Amino acid sequence: MLYFDDLLQADDFPRAVNDLADDFMKEHGLEKVHQLGLVVPDVEKAAEKLEDQGFGPFFIATGAPVFWKEKGGNREISGKLGLAYHEGIELELLEPVKGSDFYTRSLDPDGQIVVQHLGFLVKGVDDWADKAINAGMPVWVRGQLKAWPSTTDFAYLEPMEENGLIMEFINWRVMGISFSPPPKLLKTVGRIEKWTGKRSIAL
Repeated sequence: MLYFDDLLQADDFPRAVNDLADDFMKEHGLEKVHQLGLVVPDVEKAAEKLEDQGFGPFFIATGAPVFWKEKGGNREISGKLGLAYHEGIELELLEPVKGSDFYTRSLDPDGQIVVQHLGFLVKGVDDWADKAINAGMPVWVRGQLKAWPSTTDFAYLEPMEENGLIMEFINWRVMGISFSPPPKLLKTVGRIEKWTGKRSIAL
């Protein structure tokens, strides 16, 4: 397992993150890692701990995707995630979801924060997923989230053989226009959540 703390010890955090997917990015013509997917036992507790260390604040949300297709079969799941940025990299905290063991299998028995996947912003998730399939990397999960006015499409690939990490293609859209969640927006919503004492918004 690769732990978040291991990456934080690097002199150059963004470079350390991007080095994890260097060969994959060169092969697929991708410029940089957008998101670091971190699996934790409890999103709210992990967010609080990281915020005490100077990260975030995290925007935390719960809900169910429009669809979640895993290994070719549709599943009904629900879960919780937390989002914040650190040195230009989006941090996504994820805890085990109901209906799938996709995140559960990455949990650390001692509760450490585990790096599960690396996410890349793309236009046309299905096109990129098809390219990966043609290159011998099957899609593990294809899903979609909606939180008005945004729609998020995503596809998780099978784990990399060399390091066990999962690559993810992501596309955020508002009114059909692709965008990247602004760090200031996530931080502002996270601050509001902390101020109100309600750390999780239902989407």
